[in-house]
Amino acid sequence: MEDLGLNSPHSMGTTIIGVTYKDGVILGADSRTSTGVYVANRASDKITQLTDNVYVCRSGSAADSQIVSDYVRYFLHQHTIQLGQPATVKVAANLVRLLSYGNKDMLQTGMIVGGWDKYEGGKIFGIPLGGTIIEQPFSIGGSGSSYLYGFLDQAWKDGMTKEEAEDLVKKAVSLAIARDGASGGVVRTVIINEEGVTRNFYPGDQLPLWHEELAPQDSLLDIWGTAASPEPMTTE
Repeated sequence: MEDLGLNSPHSMGTTIIGVTYKDGVILGADSRTSTGVYVANRASDKITQLTDNVYVCRSGSAADSQIVSDYVRYFLHQHTIQLGQPATVKVAANLVRLLSYGNKDMLQTGMIVGGWDKYEGGKIFGIPLGGTIIEQPFSIGGSGSSYLYGFLDQAWKDGMTKEEAEDLVKKAVSLAIARDGASGGVVRTVIINEEGVTRNFYPGDQLPLWHEELAPQDSLLDIWGTAASPEPMTTE
């Protein structure tokens, strides 16, 4: 019998993205979690809260990214109690980097840390497989990112408004979903700025269609109902 990988670990073959804009940052992700070729979860949440002002986008092994996030959230909570003020984005990103690099032989996860603090404003840090840390104006990761490098090099610009930045994130993730078989489902975004955090959710019927994709249908019956079919037979 053909091995379809149904006993494989849960993997988030994924599209994750973080962009800075003039007042903060916006993180975005698709929602497909796979086990081999099997879609284990169509609506998972790959953007995880670390502190009130810092979130992380997770890709790669679902288990690895979740345990790293849990440890970092615990350490940051201790850090906040000791200092009496929220941790900065840079501190949170460096904790993710320390855990990723210190366990690089065992972890298979790439992450994007983004947030806002009163010292440096909105910041995005990419922490790919292996534990490198790179501060960037925008960062992408996961299997779907292969299709987005040229697009984002052309489309991202400094000083975007919140609306422009969120449209860019939504467009980028939907483009990757259209090409990458391991990305799919809904699009989630998190906007982080001085005013706080806003979470948004975009189901499939609110995403732009690309490359002659079929529009979402409620069921297969809708597709069959719109297809050309012969006239029903009648009896005289």
